[in-house]
Amino acid sequence: MKPSLMRRLFRFRRDEEGGIFLIEFCILVPILFGAFMMAVEMGLYSMRQMYLDRGVDIAVRYIRLSTNTPIAHDQIKQIVCDNAGFIEDCDSTLRLEMIPLLPRAFATFDQTPDCVDTSAPASPVRGFVLGREHEVMIMRACVKFKPVFATTGLGKSLEKDGSGRARLIAVSAFVQEPK
Repeated sequence: MKPSLMRRLFRFRRDEEGGIFLIEFCILVPILFGAFMMAVEMGLYSMRQMYLDRGVDIAVRYIRLSTNTPIAHDQIKQIVCDNAGFIEDCDSTLRLEMIPLLPRAFATFDQTPDCVDTSAPASPVRGFVLGREHEVMIMRACVKFKPVFATTGLGKSLEKDGSGRARLIAVSAFVQEPK
């Protein structure tokens, strides 16, 4: 090492004024950065959830009000993806379920969402029925996304599939309008 660098290190070691701040800095900065990273992850998670809810609400409004025209699963999926602008790769990670719901037997509704596992082979659409007039329907959308900070804080605590993607779920219940 250079002599001037050695002199500076010895002077820093002898000096009693700055050492305390260095210890505080080394302890507090990782905590502050961790909190900042969790805040960014939570903000992005909330934005994705808001956009997914918006896309599902617009699709449900379209289904509910246009009972005279037949609509397919792919059309509804396209409506959700078009209106959920912040969700990346929506076409391949979005999974929709739409099933009739018996108002007096709510316990028959399956509570586990049908999500796409991008690390597993594709499975067919589970439960997609358009419904009839005056029928209570429930539509559930599940989309997979990659957390920004997947190894720290909030991104680490999210439940992930085999490819490291977490899930967002949006549920909407509605009644089919009469023709």
